[in-house]
This record gives sequence, structure tokens and C-alpha cells, in this order.
Amino acid sequence: MTRTPVFDSHFRAELAELMRWRRDVRRFRTDPVPEDLLDLLFDLAQIAPSVGNSQPWRFLRVVSAEKRAEIRRNFMACNAEALAAQSDEHAAIYARLKLAGIDAAPVQLAVFCDHATEQGHGLGSRTMPEMLDYSVVGMIAGLWLSARAAGLGLGWVSILDPAQVCAALETPPSYKFIAYLCLGWPEEEHLDPELVRNGWQVRTDFGRKIVNV
Repeated sequence: MTRTPVFDSHFRAELAELMRWRRDVRRFRTDPVPEDLLDLLFDLAQIAPSVGNSQPWRFLRVVSAEKRAEIRRNFMACNAEALAAQSDEHAAIYARLKLAGIDAAPVQLAVFCDHATEQGHGLGSRTMPEMLDYSVVGMIAGLWLSARAAGLGLGWVSILDPAQVCAALETPPSYKFIAYLCLGWPEEEHLDPELVRNGWQVRTDFGRKIVNV
């Protein structure tokens, strides 16, 4: 029988600290990330639970300058559209925000959910097929925490056209784009989120999101 681990108060305090420091990073140094560290992070991330044990996540590591340039053009076009859609009040703040680390991050990952996977045999996803996507997101959360614990930063670039990403990376039709992740050594460290620090949106108390029914 496997021994049940005991997570003492010291460990729980450090876990809380790790979660507070897990911030979206957009400013990276260009120093490479050791391959053995990346392998360790991927192994830890894929311990994540998934609906029906389907493990539907698929990674494409974007290394070529050509592919990265396509992703950057995608981001720039989508970012310009998003800026144009802002009100006068928010446009100036939006224009000042650093919203992606794709120019410097040494590791860039496109993450997909394979909706054609036979693993898991459809358990738990027949009535809620989106559970496959949520499983991938849960895996990413684990990767994020593991990266932060190793001193790395991770940024999730969401200002992208998913169809263009799939076309640029020539993915199978069954692959649904979930995330474009930038991973590397942070250029600077902050406990507060960048959007809070730059006046975009303050955080609200979580208790306000809970309603008893």
C-alpha cells in the first residue's frame, strides 16, 4: 500500500506562496532553458488528471524563425483589432500594456486538444465534450506552477486567431487550439499582476464570486 503523504503547515504555506507568485510573464530573458529541465516540467505537467484518463493534450514546440514570425504577425493583427475596439478611456492604457513575450521567450509552445483521441473511450465526455478542453487547461495550470517553482516564467498568449494558428502550424483537423505559451527566465519579478500594476483592472475579492444556493 502506498503511504499517504502528509503536507505540513510549512509546505502549505510555501504552496500558497508559489500560487501567489504564479503570474503571467510577458518579459523574458533570451537565455535558453536546459532541455533536461523542460523534460522534467513536461513530465510533471502530464501527471495532471484528465476526463476518462484521455490525456488529450498535444504540444507543438515552435522553434523555426518562420513559424514564430507567422505567430507574431497573427498576434500583431489581432492586437491592433483589439486596440481599435477599446473605448477612449481604455485605449491609452491598452496601448501601453505588454501583452505577449513572443519576441524574446526562448521556448514557445502551441498546445492543442485532440478531439479525435481514442484514449479514454469517451468516458465522461459524451455529455460534456468540452471536458477534453478543460483537461488540457488543467494540465497547463500544473505546468505553470511547476515552471514557477523552477524559477521560470510562463505567459499565455490569447490574442491570436485560432484558425490562423492551426493553418500556420499545419495541425490535423481534430486538433483544437487551446493555448500559445511562452516559457523562459523572467526579465523582472513582480508579485502583483501586470494588468493591476498598469491600471487596467483591479482584482476583486474571491468571496464576492461565491453565492450560496
